[in-house]
Amino acid sequence: MLGNTEGKTKDCPVTKEELAYIAGFLDGDGCVMLQLVYRHDYVLGYQIRASVVFYQKAVNASFLEMLKGKLKYGYTRIRKDDMCEYTIVGVEPVTQVLKLLSPYLVLKKKQAELALKVLAQMPEKGKRITQKLLLSLAYDVDKFADLNYSKRRTNTSEKLIEFLKSHNLLIP
Repeated sequence: MLGNTEGKTKDCPVTKEELAYIAGFLDGDGCVMLQLVYRHDYVLGYQIRASVVFYQKAVNASFLEMLKGKLKYGYTRIRKDDMCEYTIVGVEPVTQVLKLLSPYLVLKKKQAELALKVLAQMPEKGKRITQKLLLSLAYDVDKFADLNYSKRRTNTSEKLIEFLKSHNLLIP
């Protein structure tokens, strides 16, 4: 990332005005998500996935590419329903983007705050998460169902508990 320059935020090539605009765009046409994702190859069976996604009609894909150029993380894809998504996934990229946008968010402020709280507790890269921490964070991930009006969510802290019990991994 670029260094500090006139009118730009520290360590970010984006102006404060651009960050405010991007945050407004996220508020209206985006989503901040934490998900509990089943992984058959994980000892604890689940991982926490963090993502920030911006949506736009495919005809405006170049706009999302421009956002990607500003934020320096993620990828874009055009879906079969003629929508384009710009997706940022992962603890570090999502943390960095949410820290930049949080001061300007309105509608997604609670999601960003909760996501940053959870992501700050995630183990460093290369270190395993404990059962106790995963379960604790899974309860916070459950809160996203209400904040994001989730309808199809199936992986919950209850499912995690069932998995841990069935594999004799639940520590009282």
